[in-house]
Amino acid sequence: MNATKASAEKERVLITGAAGFLGSHLCDRFIAEGYHVIGMDNLITGRLKNIEHLFGNRAFEFYHHDVSKFVHVPGPLKYILHFASPASPIDYLKIPIQTLKVGSLGTHNLLGLAKAKGARILVASTSEVYGDPQVHPQTEDYWGHVNPIGPRGVYDEAKRFQEAMTMAYHTYHGLETRIVRIFNTYGPRMRLNDGRVLPAFIGQALRGEDLTVFGDGSQTRSFCYVDDLIEGIYRLLMSDYAQPVNVGNPSEITIGEFAEEIIKLTGTSQKVVYKPLPKDDPMQRQPDITRAREILGWEPKVDRSEGLQITYDYFKSLSPEELHEKEHNTFEGYVRK
Repeated sequence: MNATKASAEKERVLITGAAGFLGSHLCDRFIAEGYHVIGMDNLITGRLKNIEHLFGNRAFEFYHHDVSKFVHVPGPLKYILHFASPASPIDYLKIPIQTLKVGSLGTHNLLGLAKAKGARILVASTSEVYGDPQVHPQTEDYWGHVNPIGPRGVYDEAKRFQEAMTMAYHTYHGLETRIVRIFNTYGPRMRLNDGRVLPAFIGQALRGEDLTVFGDGSQTRSFCYVDDLIEGIYRLLMSDYAQPVNVGNPSEITIGEFAEEIIKLTGTSQKVVYKPLPKDDPMQRQPDITRAREILGWEPKVDRSEGLQITYDYFKSLSPEELHEKEHNTFEGYVRK
């Protein structure tokens, strides 16, 4: 059997946001599991570099497309994973309307595609649906504390609408849907300049800059290594559970303590400088993963010190140009488009 025919007989998966941090790791996982992966991305925040190693693989194809517009994929689809969206404040504050559209119109388009194809769809929600939480740690039953007209509302409400639309398709159309609420995740292929705290700290350390902490550093986050997250997502997709599930690492740390961890990891001599806390920035973030443990048999395995070392080694391998990169994407040199 030739490679083309073998690939044609594989079950097919559509992954939106495929050139992004999480989307690219999902492409790798599903190809490793024996699926034919169709990656889709408009490259607003995704990078072709994240998936360039897949362009010669017959089990992968790439569509340069904005899912906020009508989505057509010829042929059968077994699964759809909707990960297209800006995912850091620096992005969704820069492109707020596109952020709202990909969570609303994009989700509607992909739910319609899933219905037409008879495919199971998993949508990527976020811990941001809990807003600045008044319940700690956050369980899936908590409805959240979100400012819909604040600067972060464009992302928070896009994801909350996404969940509502997904559940409506599940209850009204009987569509097989899954919702994952993702907490802070880190690992190789993050963008140094995406504004999130981990790449920001490591990027500053590598460039010899002081580490910037917003607020007094007492706010908390819980960091999950990307391989653990991908495993949780895969298990949720393959499960029979349609309600939202938190996937993240409950090991909580203050941002001030985290800055000190990064200084120790990188061996830099820079100091920590403090700036005002952005509006509506959550003071606490820690997942309750009881549901993931009980339903998926999942919990994170990678210790933060191990994951940080892998991530730091990845960032150290970047060229000086990449350390100071201005985002750009081009199809030049790529065979498939």
